[in-house]
Amino acid sequence: MELEDVYGHVVSGTVTDLNQTEVFVQVEGVTFAMDLEEFEETPELGDEVSGFAYENRNHKNKMTLNIPSVMEGVWGYVKVIDSRTDLGVFVDIGITDKDIVISLDDLPLEHSEWPKKDDQLLVKLKIDHKGRLWADMADINVYTQLARSANDDLKNKNITGNVIAIRNSGAFVFTTEYYLAFLHKEEQVEPLHIGQKVEARAIGSSHRRLNISMKPRAFEEITPDAQMIMAVLEHARENKMPYTDKSDPDDIREYFGISKASFKRALGNLMKQGKIEQKDGYTFLK
Repeated sequence: MELEDVYGHVVSGTVTDLNQTEVFVQVEGVTFAMDLEEFEETPELGDEVSGFAYENRNHKNKMTLNIPSVMEGVWGYVKVIDSRTDLGVFVDIGITDKDIVISLDDLPLEHSEWPKKDDQLLVKLKIDHKGRLWADMADINVYTQLARSANDDLKNKNITGNVIAIRNSGAFVFTTEYYLAFLHKEEQVEPLHIGQKVEARAIGSSHRRLNISMKPRAFEEITPDAQMIMAVLEHARENKMPYTDKSDPDDIREYFGISKASFKRALGNLMKQGKIEQKDGYTFLK
């Protein structure tokens, strides 16, 4: 038996020994250790047991009853736990004593685009000729097969998803509703990395994909006048000021240095965003 044919697979073997903490299982002449605490009942010598076989970080042959959700040929979402620029990104597949790595060869050249801790990634296991387990990150072709067909009915809808690929022209995002979306670099508001959660809005569709933007809607943009009003309220006692859309134009110009029309537009902008409210001749910060 070649170990590279066993690692990363669910195999069966015979219990040959046990102690207070471990059960030893022989699989075609090779012994694997299993943690006794995984069993509801202590197995007996000669029992047949099955488990996921692997080599742990201490190079010990192990088996576990806790079968990972991702396997060779089986995709699943995992969490990023760490990264090393000389090796790649480490992900958690549910085995406490085994580090699974996405090789740096499968990651962007720019380290700033690598997944960060706690990001969620879609991966499957792959096993090299030495029996080493690696995580294979899904590429855009996999997501294309999973994606629903998008249309313009979704235009202006809020979208949440994760970055799955970065190109010179923009980034691809897979949404929580299983749409494949493209986020053009002109519609981004910050540098992005693989696995990053983004909140955006649909601005159209093409080729069954959504086109999305991270930029705010026109009424959500805080204009300089609105920023000035917010600054006044943030520093005012009780976060209120004796100016509203009913105030005298001269009073507004004298205090704010802008016209009443500009003042009202800024107030309207902030009220639509739920940042302020007016009551009893005052404007309050919410």
